[in-house]
Amino acid sequence: MEQWSKETIVEFRRTLLAWYDAEGRDLPWRHGRNPYHTWISEVMLQQTQVQTVIPYYENFIATFPTVTDLAWAPEATLLKAWQGLGYYSRARNLQRAAQQLVTDYHGQWPETAAQLEDLIGVGPYTASAIASIAFDQVVPAVDGNAFRVFARLLMIDADIAKPKTRQLFTDIIQPIVDPQRPGAFNQAIMDLGSSYMTAKNPDPEHSPVRRFDASYRVGRVLDFPVKTKAPRPKLMPYYGLIVHSPAGYLLVQRGSQEMLSGYWCFPLVKQTDLRDEKQADEATEEMDLAVLREKWLRENQLALPLQLLGGRPVSHTYTHQRWQVKLLVAELAVTPSLDFLPGQWVAADRVSALPLPKVQEKMMARYEKQVGHAVFKEN
Repeated sequence: MEQWSKETIVEFRRTLLAWYDAEGRDLPWRHGRNPYHTWISEVMLQQTQVQTVIPYYENFIATFPTVTDLAWAPEATLLKAWQGLGYYSRARNLQRAAQQLVTDYHGQWPETAAQLEDLIGVGPYTASAIASIAFDQVVPAVDGNAFRVFARLLMIDADIAKPKTRQLFTDIIQPIVDPQRPGAFNQAIMDLGSSYMTAKNPDPEHSPVRRFDASYRVGRVLDFPVKTKAPRPKLMPYYGLIVHSPAGYLLVQRGSQEMLSGYWCFPLVKQTDLRDEKQADEATEEMDLAVLREKWLRENQLALPLQLLGGRPVSHTYTHQRWQVKLLVAELAVTPSLDFLPGQWVAADRVSALPLPKVQEKMMARYEKQVGHAVFKEN
Protein backbone atom coordinates (compact mmCIF):
# COMPACT_ATOMS: atom_id res chain seq x y z
CA MET A 1 0.00 0.00 0.00
CA GLU A 2 1.19 3.51 -0.82
CA GLN A 3 2.12 5.70 2.16
CA TRP A 4 1.66 9.49 1.99
CA SER A 5 3.77 12.02 3.84
CA LYS A 6 2.17 14.96 5.62
CA GLU A 7 3.29 17.19 2.77
CA THR A 8 1.63 14.91 0.21
CA ILE A 9 -1.61 14.87 2.21
CA VAL A 10 -1.68 18.68 2.35
CA GLU A 11 -1.03 18.91 -1.38
CA PHE A 12 -3.72 16.31 -2.12
CA ARG A 13 -6.30 18.24 -0.10
CA ARG A 14 -5.41 21.48 -1.88
CA THR A 15 -5.59 19.89 -5.34
CA LEU A 16 -8.83 18.00 -4.65
CA LEU A 17 -10.69 20.96 -3.16
CA ALA A 18 -9.52 23.37 -5.87
CA TRP A 19 -10.97 21.00 -8.46
CA TYR A 20 -14.17 20.55 -6.45
CA ASP A 21 -14.66 24.30 -6.06
CA ALA A 22 -14.33 24.72 -9.82
CA GLU A 23 -16.00 21.55 -11.10
CA GLY A 24 -18.14 20.07 -8.29
CA ARG A 25 -21.68 19.08 -9.21
CA ASP A 26 -24.44 21.61 -8.53
CA LEU A 27 -26.95 19.42 -6.71
CA PRO A 28 -30.10 20.66 -4.94
CA TRP A 29 -29.14 19.18 -1.56
CA ARG A 30 -25.82 21.02 -1.64
CA HIS A 31 -27.52 24.41 -1.42
CA GLY A 32 -26.85 25.14 2.23
CA ARG A 33 -25.93 22.76 5.03
CA ASN A 34 -29.31 21.53 6.23
CA PRO A 35 -28.85 18.13 7.94
CA TYR A 36 -32.38 17.09 6.94
CA HIS A 37 -31.65 17.73 3.27
CA THR A 38 -28.32 15.91 3.46
CA TRP A 39 -29.95 12.94 5.20
CA ILE A 40 -32.78 12.56 2.68
CA SER A 41 -30.42 12.83 -0.28
CA GLU A 42 -27.91 10.33 1.10
CA VAL A 43 -30.60 7.75 1.81
CA MET A 44 -32.10 8.20 -1.65
CA LEU A 45 -28.68 7.89 -3.27
CA GLN A 46 -28.17 4.42 -1.83
CA GLN A 47 -28.37 2.06 -4.82
CA THR A 48 -29.73 4.88 -7.02
CA GLN A 49 -28.02 7.22 -9.49
CA VAL A 50 -27.89 10.98 -8.94
CA GLN A 51 -29.93 11.97 -12.01
CA THR A 52 -32.69 9.58 -10.97
CA VAL A 53 -32.71 10.91 -7.42
CA ILE A 54 -32.95 14.64 -8.18
CA PRO A 55 -36.69 14.80 -9.08
CA TYR A 56 -37.55 12.38 -6.27
CA TYR A 57 -35.61 14.51 -3.79
CA GLU A 58 -37.24 17.74 -4.92
CA ASN A 59 -40.73 16.23 -4.72
CA PHE A 60 -39.98 14.66 -1.32
CA ILE A 61 -38.76 17.92 0.21
CA ALA A 62 -41.77 19.75 -1.25
CA THR A 63 -44.10 17.12 0.23
CA PHE A 64 -42.32 16.90 3.60
CA PRO A 65 -40.49 20.24 4.09
CA THR A 66 -39.39 19.47 7.66
CA VAL A 67 -38.55 16.51 9.86
CA THR A 68 -41.84 17.04 11.68
CA ASP A 69 -43.80 16.87 8.42
CA LEU A 70 -42.11 13.57 7.62
CA ALA A 71 -42.56 12.17 11.12
CA TRP A 72 -46.35 12.45 11.12
CA ALA A 73 -47.13 11.95 7.42
CA PRO A 74 -49.67 9.24 6.48
CA GLU A 75 -47.89 6.08 5.38
CA ALA A 76 -49.66 6.06 2.01
CA THR A 77 -48.36 9.58 1.28
CA LEU A 78 -44.84 8.55 2.26
CA LEU A 79 -44.88 5.41 0.12
CA LYS A 80 -46.30 7.28 -2.86
CA ALA A 81 -43.50 9.86 -2.62
CA TRP A 82 -40.95 7.02 -2.50
CA GLN A 83 -42.57 4.96 -5.26
CA GLY A 84 -40.05 3.93 -7.90
CA LEU A 85 -36.93 4.34 -5.75
CA GLY A 86 -37.05 0.75 -4.50
CA TYR A 87 -35.61 -0.65 -1.26
CA TYR A 88 -38.80 0.49 0.44
CA SER A 89 -37.63 -0.19 4.00
CA ARG A 90 -35.53 2.97 3.57
CA ALA A 91 -38.68 5.10 3.46
CA ARG A 92 -40.11 3.53 6.60
CA ASN A 93 -36.82 3.91 8.43
CA LEU A 94 -36.72 7.57 7.43
CA GLN A 95 -40.10 8.12 9.03
CA ARG A 96 -39.20 6.16 12.17
CA ALA A 97 -35.98 8.16 12.55
CA ALA A 98 -37.90 11.40 11.97
CA GLN A 99 -40.27 10.42 14.78
CA GLN A 100 -37.21 9.74 16.95
CA LEU A 101 -35.81 13.18 16.20
CA VAL A 102 -39.10 14.87 17.03
CA THR A 103 -39.96 12.92 20.18
CA ASP A 104 -36.60 11.90 21.69
CA TYR A 105 -34.41 14.77 20.48
CA HIS A 106 -37.07 17.53 20.51
CA GLY A 107 -36.21 18.33 16.91
CA GLN A 108 -32.51 18.93 17.63
CA TRP A 109 -30.10 17.04 15.40
CA PRO A 110 -27.22 15.09 16.93
CA GLU A 111 -24.01 16.61 15.56
CA THR A 112 -21.50 13.74 15.63
CA ALA A 113 -21.35 10.60 13.53
CA ALA A 114 -21.46 8.39 16.63
CA GLN A 115 -24.63 10.10 17.90
CA LEU A 116 -26.27 10.09 14.47
CA GLU A 117 -25.85 6.32 14.26
CA ASP A 118 -28.37 6.04 17.11
CA LEU A 119 -31.07 7.09 14.65
CA ILE A 120 -33.03 4.23 13.10
CA GLY A 121 -31.66 3.22 9.71
CA VAL A 122 -28.64 5.55 9.86
CA GLY A 123 -25.42 3.61 9.27
CA PRO A 124 -21.77 4.66 9.48
CA TYR A 125 -21.60 6.20 6.01
CA THR A 126 -24.79 8.28 6.26
CA ALA A 127 -23.90 9.38 9.79
CA SER A 128 -20.45 10.52 8.68
CA ALA A 129 -21.84 12.31 5.62
CA ILE A 130 -24.34 14.29 7.72
CA ALA A 131 -21.81 15.01 10.48
CA SER A 132 -19.15 16.28 8.08
CA ILE A 133 -21.38 18.19 5.65
CA ALA A 134 -23.83 19.76 8.10
CA PHE A 135 -21.72 20.00 11.26
CA ASP A 136 -18.08 20.10 10.11
CA GLN A 137 -17.04 16.98 12.00
CA VAL A 138 -13.73 15.76 10.62
CA VAL A 139 -14.68 12.21 9.64
CA PRO A 140 -14.46 10.31 6.34
CA ALA A 141 -17.70 9.23 4.67
CA VAL A 142 -16.78 5.78 3.41
CA ASP A 143 -19.11 4.59 0.65
CA GLY A 144 -18.52 2.85 -2.67
CA ASN A 145 -16.93 5.97 -4.13
CA ALA A 146 -14.50 6.35 -1.23
CA PHE A 147 -13.61 2.65 -1.38
CA ARG A 148 -12.87 2.91 -5.09
CA VAL A 149 -11.01 6.26 -5.02
CA PHE A 150 -8.70 5.47 -2.12
CA ALA A 151 -8.17 1.83 -3.11
CA ARG A 152 -6.77 3.13 -6.42
CA LEU A 153 -4.90 6.14 -5.05
CA LEU A 154 -3.13 4.07 -2.39
CA MET A 155 -3.35 0.58 -3.94
CA ILE A 156 -5.21 -0.85 -0.94
CA ASP A 157 -5.79 -4.54 -1.70
CA ALA A 158 -8.18 -5.35 1.16
CA ASP A 159 -11.45 -6.99 0.05
CA ILE A 160 -14.16 -4.33 0.33
CA ALA A 161 -16.86 -7.02 0.41
CA LYS A 162 -15.74 -7.90 3.95
CA PRO A 163 -17.39 -5.86 6.73
CA LYS A 164 -14.13 -5.33 8.64
CA THR A 165 -12.59 -3.56 5.64
CA ARG A 166 -14.72 -0.46 6.23
CA GLN A 167 -12.88 0.26 9.47
CA LEU A 168 -9.54 -0.24 7.73
CA PHE A 169 -10.43 2.36 5.10
CA THR A 170 -11.85 4.70 7.75
CA ASP A 171 -8.58 4.55 9.68
CA ILE A 172 -6.54 5.17 6.51
CA ILE A 173 -8.67 8.07 5.22
CA GLN A 174 -9.21 9.79 8.59
CA PRO A 175 -5.86 11.68 8.63
CA ILE A 176 -6.32 12.67 4.98
CA VAL A 177 -9.71 14.42 5.47
CA ASP A 178 -9.35 18.19 5.28
CA PRO A 179 -9.84 19.49 8.85
CA GLN A 180 -11.12 22.87 7.65
CA ARG A 181 -13.60 21.61 5.06
CA PRO A 182 -14.48 17.98 5.85
CA GLY A 183 -17.90 18.16 4.17
CA ALA A 184 -16.50 19.54 0.93
CA PHE A 185 -13.70 16.96 1.06
CA ASN A 186 -16.17 14.05 1.32
CA GLN A 187 -18.37 15.47 -1.42
CA ALA A 188 -15.33 15.94 -3.65
CA ILE A 189 -14.46 12.27 -3.19
CA MET A 190 -18.05 11.40 -4.18
CA ASP A 191 -17.73 13.50 -7.34
CA LEU A 192 -14.32 12.07 -8.16
CA GLY A 193 -15.67 8.53 -7.86
CA SER A 194 -18.58 9.45 -10.12
CA SER A 195 -16.46 11.01 -12.85
CA TYR A 196 -12.77 10.25 -13.44
CA MET A 197 -12.63 7.25 -11.10
CA THR A 198 -15.74 5.31 -12.02
CA ALA A 199 -15.97 1.54 -11.64
CA LYS A 200 -16.06 1.01 -15.41
CA ASN A 201 -14.37 3.08 -18.10
CA PRO A 202 -12.49 5.42 -15.72
CA ASP A 203 -10.40 8.28 -17.07
CA PRO A 204 -7.36 8.39 -14.76
CA GLU A 205 -5.21 10.13 -17.34
CA HIS A 206 -7.29 13.32 -17.06
CA SER A 207 -8.11 13.00 -13.36
CA PRO A 208 -7.30 16.11 -11.32
CA VAL A 209 -5.52 13.88 -8.78
CA ARG A 210 -3.71 11.61 -11.25
CA ARG A 211 -0.26 12.44 -9.82
CA PHE A 212 -1.41 10.99 -6.49
CA ASP A 213 -2.79 7.82 -8.11
CA ALA A 214 -0.46 4.89 -7.44
CA SER A 215 -2.59 2.43 -9.43
CA TYR A 216 -2.44 4.71 -12.50
CA ARG A 217 1.34 5.00 -12.30
CA VAL A 218 1.75 1.21 -12.49
CA GLY A 219 -1.11 0.58 -14.95
CA ARG A 220 -3.33 -1.32 -12.52
CA VAL A 221 -6.34 0.98 -12.15
CA LEU A 222 -8.96 -1.69 -12.84
CA ASP A 223 -7.38 -4.06 -10.30
CA PHE A 224 -8.79 -1.86 -7.52
CA PRO A 225 -10.82 -2.01 -5.44
CA VAL A 226 -10.58 -5.70 -4.63
CA LYS A 227 -14.06 -7.14 -4.18
CA THR A 228 -15.24 -10.75 -4.10
CA LYS A 229 -18.43 -11.38 -6.03
CA ALA A 230 -21.69 -11.52 -4.13
CA PRO A 231 -23.87 -14.62 -4.61
CA ARG A 232 -26.45 -14.37 -7.36
CA PRO A 233 -29.95 -13.37 -6.26
CA LYS A 234 -32.21 -16.36 -5.64
CA LEU A 235 -34.77 -17.00 -8.38
CA MET A 236 -38.34 -16.61 -7.07
CA PRO A 237 -41.04 -17.65 -9.59
CA TYR A 238 -44.51 -16.11 -9.05
CA TYR A 239 -47.87 -15.91 -10.70
CA GLY A 240 -49.38 -12.43 -10.88
CA LEU A 241 -53.20 -12.42 -10.97
CA ILE A 242 -54.84 -9.69 -13.05
CA VAL A 243 -58.50 -10.01 -12.08
CA HIS A 244 -60.97 -7.56 -13.64
CA SER A 245 -64.65 -7.04 -12.83
CA PRO A 246 -67.16 -4.26 -13.60
CA ALA A 247 -65.87 -2.51 -10.43
CA GLY A 248 -62.25 -2.46 -11.57
CA TYR A 249 -59.09 -4.44 -10.91
CA LEU A 250 -58.36 -6.52 -7.83
CA LEU A 251 -55.46 -5.16 -5.81
CA VAL A 252 -54.16 -6.22 -2.41
CA GLN A 253 -51.98 -4.36 0.06
CA ARG A 254 -48.78 -6.17 0.98
CA GLY A 255 -48.66 -7.21 4.64
CA SER A 256 -46.29 -5.92 7.30
CA GLN A 257 -44.27 -9.16 7.25
CA GLU A 258 -43.90 -9.25 3.47
CA MET A 259 -41.51 -7.58 1.08
CA LEU A 260 -42.99 -4.35 -0.31
CA SER A 261 -45.03 -3.90 2.87
CA GLY A 262 -47.74 -1.25 2.53
CA TYR A 263 -47.62 -1.11 -1.26
CA TRP A 264 -50.51 -2.20 -3.48
CA CYS A 265 -50.26 -4.69 -6.31
CA PHE A 266 -52.01 -7.48 -8.12
CA PRO A 267 -52.20 -10.65 -6.01
CA LEU A 268 -48.93 -12.56 -6.20
CA VAL A 269 -48.70 -16.31 -5.62
CA LYS A 270 -45.43 -18.19 -5.30
CA GLN A 271 -45.33 -21.05 -7.76
CA THR A 272 -43.71 -23.25 -5.13
CA ASP A 273 -46.78 -22.81 -2.88
CA LEU A 274 -48.87 -24.59 -5.51
CA ARG A 275 -46.61 -27.60 -5.85
CA ASP A 276 -46.12 -30.58 -3.63
CA GLU A 277 -42.44 -31.42 -3.19
CA LYS A 278 -43.03 -34.81 -4.80
CA GLN A 279 -44.45 -33.31 -8.00
CA ALA A 280 -42.41 -30.08 -8.19
CA ASP A 281 -40.24 -31.33 -11.03
CA GLU A 282 -43.22 -32.65 -12.99
CA ALA A 283 -45.60 -29.71 -12.48
CA THR A 284 -46.94 -27.87 -15.52
CA GLU A 285 -48.65 -24.51 -15.88
CA GLU A 286 -51.96 -26.31 -16.48
CA MET A 287 -51.56 -28.14 -13.19
CA ASP A 288 -50.65 -24.90 -11.42
CA LEU A 289 -53.72 -23.14 -12.78
CA ALA A 290 -55.99 -25.96 -11.67
CA VAL A 291 -54.54 -25.86 -8.15
CA LEU A 292 -54.71 -22.06 -8.06
CA ARG A 293 -58.35 -21.92 -9.15
CA GLU A 294 -59.29 -24.50 -6.48
CA LYS A 295 -57.22 -22.71 -3.81
CA TRP A 296 -58.85 -19.32 -4.46
CA LEU A 297 -62.34 -20.81 -4.47
CA ARG A 298 -61.68 -22.62 -1.18
CA GLU A 299 -59.81 -19.84 0.68
CA ASN A 300 -61.24 -16.63 -0.80
CA GLN A 301 -64.63 -17.73 -2.11
CA LEU A 302 -63.69 -16.43 -5.56
CA ALA A 303 -64.18 -18.46 -8.72
CA LEU A 304 -61.52 -17.20 -11.13
CA PRO A 305 -61.43 -18.32 -14.78
CA LEU A 306 -57.68 -17.77 -14.87
CA GLN A 307 -55.82 -17.97 -18.16
CA LEU A 308 -52.15 -17.45 -18.94
CA LEU A 309 -51.60 -14.02 -20.52
CA GLY A 310 -48.63 -15.15 -22.56
CA GLY A 311 -45.41 -13.39 -23.33
CA ARG A 312 -42.24 -13.36 -21.25
CA PRO A 313 -42.49 -13.29 -17.46
CA VAL A 314 -42.09 -9.93 -15.76
CA SER A 315 -38.65 -9.83 -14.17
CA HIS A 316 -37.50 -7.67 -11.27
CA THR A 317 -34.37 -8.04 -9.18
CA TYR A 318 -33.98 -7.19 -5.52
CA THR A 319 -30.75 -7.48 -3.54
CA HIS A 320 -31.14 -11.16 -2.69
CA GLN A 321 -34.04 -12.22 -4.90
CA ARG A 322 -34.88 -12.16 -8.60
CA TRP A 323 -38.62 -12.31 -9.14
CA GLN A 324 -40.05 -13.77 -12.32
CA VAL A 325 -43.79 -13.22 -12.57
CA LYS A 326 -45.98 -15.03 -15.08
CA LEU A 327 -49.21 -13.11 -15.59
CA LEU A 328 -52.63 -14.74 -15.36
CA VAL A 329 -55.84 -12.93 -16.28
CA ALA A 330 -59.46 -13.45 -15.27
CA GLU A 331 -62.38 -11.40 -16.60
CA LEU A 332 -65.47 -11.50 -14.35
CA ALA A 333 -68.91 -10.52 -15.60
CA VAL A 334 -70.17 -9.78 -12.07
CA THR A 335 -68.28 -8.10 -9.23
CA PRO A 336 -67.99 -10.54 -6.31
CA SER A 337 -67.64 -9.43 -2.70
CA LEU A 338 -64.22 -9.61 -1.06
CA ASP A 339 -65.39 -10.74 2.36
CA PHE A 340 -62.68 -13.41 2.55
CA LEU A 341 -59.83 -11.48 0.94
CA PRO A 342 -58.06 -8.30 2.17
CA GLY A 343 -58.20 -6.65 -1.23
CA GLN A 344 -60.07 -3.92 -3.08
CA TRP A 345 -61.65 -3.40 -6.46
CA VAL A 346 -59.93 -0.34 -7.92
CA ALA A 347 -61.07 1.46 -11.07
CA ALA A 348 -58.44 1.42 -13.80
CA ASP A 349 -57.97 5.20 -13.72
CA ARG A 350 -57.44 5.14 -9.93
CA VAL A 351 -54.82 2.37 -9.75
CA SER A 352 -51.93 4.75 -10.37
CA ALA A 353 -53.01 6.95 -7.45
CA LEU A 354 -52.07 4.20 -5.00
CA PRO A 355 -48.50 3.59 -3.81
CA LEU A 356 -47.24 0.92 -6.22
CA PRO A 357 -43.94 -0.99 -6.19
CA LYS A 358 -41.83 -1.16 -9.33
CA VAL A 359 -42.80 -4.77 -9.99
CA GLN A 360 -46.47 -3.70 -10.10
CA GLU A 361 -45.68 -0.97 -12.60
CA LYS A 362 -43.91 -3.58 -14.73
CA MET A 363 -46.90 -5.95 -14.53
CA MET A 364 -49.24 -3.15 -15.56
CA ALA A 365 -47.00 -2.17 -18.47
CA ARG A 366 -46.77 -5.76 -19.68
CA TYR A 367 -50.55 -6.17 -19.47
CA GLU A 368 -51.14 -2.94 -21.41
CA LYS A 369 -48.68 -4.07 -24.06
CA GLN A 370 -50.51 -7.38 -24.45
CA VAL A 371 -53.97 -5.80 -24.70
CA GLY A 372 -52.64 -3.15 -27.06
CA HIS A 373 -53.66 0.09 -25.33
CA ALA A 374 -53.20 2.09 -22.14
CA VAL A 375 -55.42 0.85 -19.31
CA PHE A 376 -54.14 2.31 -16.04
CA LYS A 377 -54.24 5.99 -16.93
CA GLU A 378 -55.13 8.66 -14.40
CA ASN A 379 -57.71 11.23 -15.48
